[in-house]
Amino acid sequence: MNDRMSLGPDAARQLATTTKTSPQMRGITPRYLLRALPWVDVESGVFRVNRRRTYVLGDDRISTHTDNGSPRIIPGDLRELPYLREADDALLAELAAAFTEVTFESGQMLAQDGDAHDTLWVLVQGRAEKRASGRYGEDAVLEVIGDGQFFDLDAWTRAEPMPYRVKALTPGSALCVERSVLAGLCDRDAGVRGALDAYLAADGVMPGTEVPVDLKAGHDGEPDLPGTFVDYEDTPREYHMTLAQTVLRVHTRVSDLYNGPIDQTRAQSNLTVHALRERQEASLLNHPEFGLFHNVAPGQRVQARTGSPTPDDLDELLSRVWKHPGYFLAHPRAIAAFGRECTRRGVPPVIDTRFGSPLLSWRGVPLLPSDKVRFSGGAGVGTTEILLMRVGEAEQGVVGLRPAKVNDEVEPGLSMRNMGVDQKGITSYLMTAYFNAAVLVEDATAVLQNVEVSNYHDYS
Repeated sequence: MNDRMSLGPDAARQLATTTKTSPQMRGITPRYLLRALPWVDVESGVFRVNRRRTYVLGDDRISTHTDNGSPRIIPGDLRELPYLREADDALLAELAAAFTEVTFESGQMLAQDGDAHDTLWVLVQGRAEKRASGRYGEDAVLEVIGDGQFFDLDAWTRAEPMPYRVKALTPGSALCVERSVLAGLCDRDAGVRGALDAYLAADGVMPGTEVPVDLKAGHDGEPDLPGTFVDYEDTPREYHMTLAQTVLRVHTRVSDLYNGPIDQTRAQSNLTVHALRERQEASLLNHPEFGLFHNVAPGQRVQARTGSPTPDDLDELLSRVWKHPGYFLAHPRAIAAFGRECTRRGVPPVIDTRFGSPLLSWRGVPLLPSDKVRFSGGAGVGTTEILLMRVGEAEQGVVGLRPAKVNDEVEPGLSMRNMGVDQKGITSYLMTAYFNAAVLVEDATAVLQNVEVSNYHDYS
């Protein structure tokens, strides 16, 4: 016996029911990318992007690796130089071995405009800016370059003076090679000599530009009009459906006896669908073959000038995707860093409500947060990237791809197929999400690279 005069709560709970939530999942995010992309239903499983023919262009990067603590050029990546695309592997290895390492400090001049340019520089680590004198003698910033980029190929190849000066913005290192090494290779290899001569003769042809259409405008009288046609790429890129897939297992004893008030199979499948969609968004951003960050054209890559993402940096992105820019996409920490830089300058971003949420925007373009945007070198002190994209097939932008119809579809492009019950009484369901994304035209995306998120300011 006890001294209680009424029924206690613990005992009363034995007769009471509880109000329950459906299973919660911390890993569920808004998945703004999946909501922002216009989706194209693909009938045949293959989506072909036909484009106008363009002059051949690489990725504007020469990769390096570390050998016994020293950086070395990857020989195959020297095919980034237009006249070495068909060169022999042994010749490329010889040229790669001729590069020597140079270190530099912040503020150091790496090259002066007007000087004879006898050395090709490949940045291994660090950032530098190209500057030139404007029409009236003013100082003009042409570009900020970073890891893997090189300068100046045209002046080095033609043995002409540097058209700009290069100043280091951070400490770093580079690999350099003298032009005499290239001349020696040309003397021994007729193929390289012929390719080099063709490169030197092709004045005015910019790699990556579209083959021109011959037109005439502003004429009078009756001149002969040019004849022309628009040529297409011989081998247009095709996007095949990729997938995220798993097998969901539910014991029949659980689904038979413990199915109320919440359907166990439905609860399990809902959480699995969320996990598949999260993986889908991560793949669309980071997959090495079709991920959006890996498919940005060389001319659309911008280096963060000071490290932190500034309004100037985002304006530079907008200058690259100026035709109907749709969305910025960045890690939440990068967006927070951008907000700090705006606060420091007294230009707070405007809040824009999209997808039912308040989002920071810049120049009217929302910044979509995604924790799938990766960091290089670790999320604590590493660097990240900010993507800007134009979306929609009508705008020649970025589109999402999914099958027009799949069997046992529970969501567009996602199926849940019953695989039967095994001898242990476990029902298995094959859950598959089919998807991909296509960049229709190269200028539909641009990326800000080497973005630092760890800089804070004292506003007092």
